[in-house]
Amino acid sequence: MGCARNEVDSEELAGRLEDGGFRLVSEPGEADAVMVNTCGFVEAAKKDSVDTLLAAADLKGDRTRAVIAVGCLAERYGAELAESLPEADAVLGFDDYADVSARLQHILAGGRHESHVPRDRRTLLPLAPTARRRAVAGVAVPGHGGPATTASPGIEELPAGVAPASGPRSYRRRLGQGPSTPVKIASGCDRRCAFCAIPAFRGAYVSRPPAEVVAEARWLAGHGVREVFLVSENSSSYGKDLGDIRLLEKLLEELSRIDELGWVRVSYLQPAEMRPGLVSAMTSTDKVVPYFDLSFQHAAPTVLRRMRRFGDPDAFLALIGSIRQVAPTAGIRSNVICGFPGETERDVETLMDFLGAAELDAIGVFGYSDEDGTEAADLAGQIDAEEIERRRTQVADLADELVSQRAEDRIGETVRVLVEETGAAFAGPGLIGHGRAEHQGPEVDGNVELRGGRDLAIGEFVDAVVVGSDGADLVAEVRA
Repeated sequence: MGCARNEVDSEELAGRLEDGGFRLVSEPGEADAVMVNTCGFVEAAKKDSVDTLLAAADLKGDRTRAVIAVGCLAERYGAELAESLPEADAVLGFDDYADVSARLQHILAGGRHESHVPRDRRTLLPLAPTARRRAVAGVAVPGHGGPATTASPGIEELPAGVAPASGPRSYRRRLGQGPSTPVKIASGCDRRCAFCAIPAFRGAYVSRPPAEVVAEARWLAGHGVREVFLVSENSSSYGKDLGDIRLLEKLLEELSRIDELGWVRVSYLQPAEMRPGLVSAMTSTDKVVPYFDLSFQHAAPTVLRRMRRFGDPDAFLALIGSIRQVAPTAGIRSNVICGFPGETERDVETLMDFLGAAELDAIGVFGYSDEDGTEAADLAGQIDAEEIERRRTQVADLADELVSQRAEDRIGETVRVLVEETGAAFAGPGLIGHGRAEHQGPEVDGNVELRGGRDLAIGEFVDAVVVGSDGADLVAEVRA
């Protein structure tokens, strides 16, 4: 469930389970156990995760004997979730991941797992970022791999899709077959945004060493991956705990040297942490696509200050301008929150004016909701749910219009497209497949329908001329 970071964690869990003797199956009804990697970010995501656990529990009876909750919701609530959801046979926290296969064997044998009592994971590492590298070995950080818990097979013995045991060790079992996949470069967050609970259950910011990231990306490229999508809670902070705040620029250069890779994409950048050198690296490094996932969240200065964030429309537009000055067709996306405590109608107008001027390629619009343990939940000026939804709808309607216009403006442009699907599903006149252009991130930014007179292969890069649009989606003719 949830974000691309959770996808990486799921593949780590799958790798650890397979390494521990379990066989992964594609049909839940064929499984002895079903593991649900939950999301605990906002109320809607929590509900989706609980509903999925309940649906999995309905499978129990014939073969399936256990339903296990893992992931952010499980870590965030631990014993409380286990008590309120008896349909789940166990709730495992991040500290259980290293021995997940042993935990599951114990549960399937009829043993009882004692769920953890949640704690603020920021307290597990030193406050000073550069002191964390010495302490992190004893702290569970999902998606960062770790020492083997059983005898590890040699590279030649590994099943297809299982990360290598030689070199920097990462547990990973690919669960999908597409040509694009996320790679985690860091976990946790040191920022204190008033609306966000993630740092408390994901912990302090920890960067993966560049050698680990490059080794994993090289292994993925050897198994058919053509695009790696670098993910974290805050990618612009990468390297600060390793003593080099410009380490992301160097990492991008290293990744671009992997022959089999065609694209490197970066997610989740903090506007306040963007620097000219990073903009330059992301617009000039070979294979790095000019794609900027900038977390604006709002534009009204008063709201941003209450959110414990920084910026204003002028600063944000200047950043966007600096990107488009060197890469006019760069993809820029963002998310914004409506109805934050204290937000006024004037603030909403400021946000809408900013969005109109920014010409973003994709905009996610969310209504504010109180989250346990966050500062915002106790702020004055709370706005009722109906008004939050009215404002969200107002901004979302504008965002849809703006994104559609931005896509329409690309008609006549030649775009580079990574082909993701082909075949019988595309039976329309002249339609031969679809994929994504450089300005489109996986799953959330639209795609490109490809037309032409030749066969395509999944994972192929093609140049195509945009001839139409529908919302954020494009229609393009493949060049002969």
